[in-house]
Order: sequence, then C-alpha cells, then structure tokens
Amino acid sequence: MNVDYPSPEQLTALQQLWQEAFGDEGDFLEQFYTHGFAPDRCRCITIDGQLAAALYWFDCSYLGKPLAYLYGIATAKNHRGKGLCRILLENTHNHLKYLGYAGAVLVPAEAGLFAMYEKMGYALCSSVSEFTCRAGDAPVSLRSVDAEEYGRLRREFLPENGVLQEGDNLAFLSSFAQFYAGGDFVAAVNRDEKCFVPELLGNRDAAPGILAALHKKEGYFRTPGTEKPFAMYHGLSDLPAPEYFGLAFD
Repeated sequence: MNVDYPSPEQLTALQQLWQEAFGDEGDFLEQFYTHGFAPDRCRCITIDGQLAAALYWFDCSYLGKPLAYLYGIATAKNHRGKGLCRILLENTHNHLKYLGYAGAVLVPAEAGLFAMYEKMGYALCSSVSEFTCRAGDAPVSLRSVDAEEYGRLRREFLPENGVLQEGDNLAFLSSFAQFYAGGDFVAAVNRDEKCFVPELLGNRDAAPGILAALHKKEGYFRTPGTEKPFAMYHGLSDLPAPEYFGLAFD
C-alpha cells in the first residue's frame, strides 16, 4: 500500500474512480479536472499498482490561516470495508499539518456520513437553511459579476467567523455557476433549469425577486441558518472551528 500524490499516469484511473463513486461523467469530469484538480491537492492510495482510494482539496482560509476543504473522498468498490478512508484521511491530515494548514473542513454527502466522519476526528461546525420558493412579481436589481468581484463582495456579506473561499474555489464554481450581486446580497446560481442557488448571502428575502430577475419560475436556495447540519471541521492546530462554511460544490 502506498499513500502519495497521484502520478500523471493515474489521471484516467482517478476519473474512473470518481465516476464509479459519484456517477458524474462527461461535462462535469471535464470541468473538475480542468478547473478544480491539481496534483498537489490530491492524495491517493495505490495497492498493487491499482488506484484504491483518493481525495482532493481546495485551499481556503479562516482568521488568516489556511484551511483545506476536502472534497471528492472516494474508495473503489472492490476495496471498501478495509478502512482505507480512515487511512487516507489520517495520512492527509498529517501531510496537511506538515504543509502548514491549520485545519480541514468537509461536507458529508449524506446524513449517515456525519457519524462516520465524527469517528475520524471531525465535529459539526456549520449549519445552513435550504428552501424552495417561487418567483415574485417584482424582480430585484441584479447584476452579473465575475469570480474575482464575487469573492470581494462575498467578504462583505459573509457571516462572522465564516470561511473565505476564493481563488481556485470560485474558478471551479464559475465553470458551472454564474455569480450575481444586488444591493443587499450576493448569490451563486447554477447554470441549470432547476435554478439551484448553492449560496445566497445577505438578504434571503430577495430570493423571489432574484428568480423573477432571472426569469425562473422556481428555485432552490441555500443560505446561512441553523436548520440543516452541513459542514464538519478537523483541527490541525489551535485554531478554533469556523462557524460558517456554506459554499459546497455539490
């Protein structure tokens, strides 16, 4: 068993593992491996020359300290039940600490995974609110912004003790979402017919007007809140846990 960064020859195997674990293919895989993937932000387990497990991370920050947003944690079907996820996370935590990261954050894909990650040293740090609404009669004033401006404006609306996600985070998100700003909010809106808004910061009451401005009949919004457990944190230093992490790439 070897735990290390992936080799260039493993790129195809990484894509195949992703597709097996998450079902994504085609456009999404191209977007991720073009805009979100970096070999030095990926750790994988190789057994007898075959890729057995992998994870990725995006750089973010909290209180001026670097954090790793762990993403795409997957184990190949024929290697599940062997504790490889724990081995990979422990190795990654030690490696991140060596690199100077102050902590790691992740968003469990399913409710049942919270207990699993808790056993691996993670604790709930952030909850959100999610709601569906229909377009209102009056559209709000809305302007499209690029990733750089969205990152700058997002700082103004980010809840206190929230994690900053900029750079590669927003570059990847911009491959499938559009950024908007209004007078008292910012929003990232996925480019699909369902109009999923993975993050609305600021005035959540603007949601119906946002839909009207986008000519959408209905939308699904995620905002800061307390209703739904969302992100978990594992400290690698004495940095306290953040209280808001809401921009997940689901």
